[in-house]
Amino acid sequence: MATPTSAGATSGRTFFGHPWGLATLFFTELWERFSFYGLRAILVLFLIAPPADSGLGMAEGTAKALLGVYMAMVYFVALPGGWIADRILGARRAVLVGGVVIMCGHLSMAVPGGAGFVYLGLMLIILGTGLLKPNISTMVGKLYDGEPDARRDSAFSIFYMGINIGSLAPFLVGYLGQDVNWHVGFGAAAVGMALGLAQYVIGGRHLRGVGDRPGNPLTPAERTRVFRTVGLVLALVAAVLAAFAVTGRLTVDGVTVALTALAIVVPVAYFAFMFRSPEVSGEERVRLRAYVWLFVAAALFWMIFDQAAGPLNIFAQQKVDLTILGWDMPSSWTQNINPILIICFSAVFAWLWVRLGDRVGTPHKFAFALVMCGLSFVVMSIASNAAAGGARISLLWLIAVYLLQTLGELCLSPVGLSVTTRLAPQAFASQMMGVWFLATAAGDAVGGQVARFQGALGDVTYFLLLGALTVAAGVVMFLFVRALRRLMGEDRAPAADPAGTRA
Repeated sequence: MATPTSAGATSGRTFFGHPWGLATLFFTELWERFSFYGLRAILVLFLIAPPADSGLGMAEGTAKALLGVYMAMVYFVALPGGWIADRILGARRAVLVGGVVIMCGHLSMAVPGGAGFVYLGLMLIILGTGLLKPNISTMVGKLYDGEPDARRDSAFSIFYMGINIGSLAPFLVGYLGQDVNWHVGFGAAAVGMALGLAQYVIGGRHLRGVGDRPGNPLTPAERTRVFRTVGLVLALVAAVLAAFAVTGRLTVDGVTVALTALAIVVPVAYFAFMFRSPEVSGEERVRLRAYVWLFVAAALFWMIFDQAAGPLNIFAQQKVDLTILGWDMPSSWTQNINPILIICFSAVFAWLWVRLGDRVGTPHKFAFALVMCGLSFVVMSIASNAAAGGARISLLWLIAVYLLQTLGELCLSPVGLSVTTRLAPQAFASQMMGVWFLATAAGDAVGGQVARFQGALGDVTYFLLLGALTVAAGVVMFLFVRALRRLMGEDRAPAADPAGTRA
């Protein structure tokens, strides 16, 4: 039976009881995440592989820093990407342009032409993701304008399942990259994005009226000022790059350090701007103070969690027994453990939050997430000690690590999305989701730089220090739960109803 027609629905055809436009967005996001997580699973392995094996032969510390900054910038550009859609392109065109740019980025990396094509490809993927990622979620919400919140929540649960399915890409991209050729793997990621684009264009008729126009288009005067500002920024960037080149600092290490500093400075400046804004009321300012602490906790969590694609990925390749019935499994396949666990436990946690209700607040969940993530690195320290003799250890060690991280992720990631919308000042409501992604950007960037010290400290000490620091941060947060809940006004807030998701 057909459901009531929503924005973007042009017929009675439905997708799990929802407008068919949701299917178009579901599969677009699925294939975009396929390309993203496929590349993520093999990027650091490609960077450190010797040129004889078609890799770049990069030092491990530099490769980890580059990976961290790449992932950071993917989330960092979500904020300007949302602004461009809202003021210039509209969400629908922004998603299309973003997808095309992402595909071109993967195609650039598929060309075996050296480091230049790799850096160009990463830059294009960053820019394209900034246009696609925040705006496709916006379009999902716009499908349900004027409809009950429960129906919207159900749609996002289905949408997020597409993210988790797409994140299983290492099964194909990892195999092709490691066992066939790195560039064939990158090419597979490009094909995935092309499939997503094709069905997005074909299914566009189900999205009529959804994101067709900018929500708050620039006036002619504003457009002139924006173009002047962009021109000045580009000129400044060019001048900085020229200065770095003249002084001999235009290196991968120099660029990653500069971008890490940017990933830290921007959220600090943005929070300062919001606190000083006359459009933020006194009560909103109090809640924003609480949100700052949640933001810092989230950045610390992602600093640890997203080292899965770097240090943990390399550890799997070098020190884990991946032989199954005489066949050597590609080490990149270990990157599938987390999304599989997410799919298994998402429904359990959604049920758990409903059962616990207001007895367990957002600060409780964030503190628990930090403890779980920290304990995962304590386990990694023990595993590293077991592998110190040169023998490869059981895959069960990594499964245990990813299980702890998954339990933490389900307590922080979806809950963070919910609390961001709840604590956002009214004047910054549409921008706060981009601010939330800045926590991931800051954590990933810092994590990439921190990973440089792994070689000097040794695996055992490195993982133990980071794990103990994160557990201690979680314990401290537990001690201040009551104060944070009072600042948030959470005693009066309804319980969150998060569904498991990947970013």
